[in-house]
Amino acid sequence: MGENKLPECGVERFLLLLDGPWATLLVRELLHGPRRFTELRETLAGISAHTLTHRLRRFEAHGLVTRTAYAETPPRVVYELTDLGRSLSDVLNAMNAWGKSIPDDRLVRL
Repeated sequence: MGENKLPECGVERFLLLLDGPWATLLVRELLHGPRRFTELRETLAGISAHTLTHRLRRFEAHGLVTRTAYAETPPRVVYELTDLGRSLSDVLNAMNAWGKSIPDDRLVRL
């Protein structure tokens, strides 16, 4: 019946992959290089293990992140951005620059 058609709009396509604040912040952290799950959890204060796992799996499914499991004791798993994931660097840099340009008196925490 309904066709699962992807949006043509680039912003909509972006939001399909990076919906919500944790997704963008996760990319920000992975732009610094490969990270283990616990490292990501520590740098993203407030994220639950469930949410982090869900985001990483989703990113892996969409080709933004690779997951490498090492046969060690204890097991070690490392997450790293792919070339597609690293291509988000300019987007995040632009968001950072725009956010820093907003005067403090314009920002209100809700």
